[in-house]
Amino acid sequence: MASISSIGSSGLQAAQLRLNASANNVANMNTPGYRREVVAQEAAPGSAGVRATVQRQPQADGVALEEEAVEQMSATYAFKANLQTLKVQDQTLGALLDIRA
Repeated sequence: MASISSIGSSGLQAAQLRLNASANNVANMNTPGYRREVVAQEAAPGSAGVRATVQRQPQADGVALEEEAVEQMSATYAFKANLQTLKVQDQTLGALLDIRA
């Protein structure tokens, strides 16, 4: 059984990759021939959590600033949700230890 901490930490890493890729897209939006970076997420086989990889779009379609703003907000919310999961796990574990002591 996978631990909640490994699930939460993989989610934090995926959200951080999404933020990094989006920031890179914004920084290079005026670079000729730049291909936008996207993050692909999938369930990690054999364990719980996600595996995230950065990929380049096949064509240089340009970067839409409004799309990147939405991506950054979405990644921030995902980061906060995974962080909250880790906090609740810590609180629950602390409460269980208090009961056992």
